[in-house]
Amino acid sequence: MAKTKYTSVAEYIAVQTPKTRGALRKVRAAMRKALPKAEEVISYQIPAYRLNGRVVIYFAGWKEHYSIYPAQRRLVAAFKDKLAPYEVNNKGTIRFPLSEPVPVGLIQAIARFRAKEVTENLGDKR
Repeated sequence: MAKTKYTSVAEYIAVQTPKTRGALRKVRAAMRKALPKAEEVISYQIPAYRLNGRVVIYFAGWKEHYSIYPAQRRLVAAFKDKLAPYEVNNKGTIRFPLSEPVPVGLIQAIARFRAKEVTENLGDKR
């Protein structure tokens, strides 16, 4: 990933390794289905989805995993059991290993949850 100034989500995904690229395509499709009215953007040089001028959720690819952000306390508590197999840190990151199938339903549910938080102006409250 030599390039650091992405202009689109497609461009961001295209420069990933084949393994990461495949997972991110599935994550992108899940986000688009869960958030059909959201605008797809690049923010902080990673893919993001924005509703009503506010970013709802981000995702990014890495060497051995892909991540979605932010995972605040309310979200982590709401999905506690479903997130148990994954790494969730106290900085708001959920890491999914590339070695496992993409949990499309879970990612869609998380995206919808975040959209509701943002819509209700609760997204910044921890």
